[in-house]
Amino acid sequence: MPGPTPDVDDDAPSDDSDDGVRIDMISGARMDGLTGMEKIRLILDGVRDGNIVILEEGLSPDEESKLIEVTMTEISPDDFTGIEIETYPKAKAGDQSFLDKLMGRKSTQKLTVIGPANQIETLHKDENLISTLVSRK
Repeated sequence: MPGPTPDVDDDAPSDDSDDGVRIDMISGARMDGLTGMEKIRLILDGVRDGNIVILEEGLSPDEESKLIEVTMTEISPDDFTGIEIETYPKAKAGDQSFLDKLMGRKSTQKLTVIGPANQIETLHKDENLISTLVSRK
């Protein structure tokens, strides 16, 4: 006689990473409330867990440089091989607002894909497409 069936929430995320590759898509609104280092920790913690992180709006050049710098300090051959990062702008410079042009601000709105260096390989990149091969661990 079979025992009672446990309650299973089919909508809950699975902790079993062998089922596939997890992709975290982070909205610009979520990133807006974070400091530069909080953004970097959010990204690196996800990537260190083997996830692919996609940012709706990219990092500023300073934040991207800091992400690379922090990543370099955390690399270890047996634990963390680093990150692969690809970015492309959402809008052309001509699409910036008049105020942004007047103030000399560059738009940081760009889609950014970040993943573990040993799991993600960029096959092709141009202004409209990032083609990436993602493998399991």
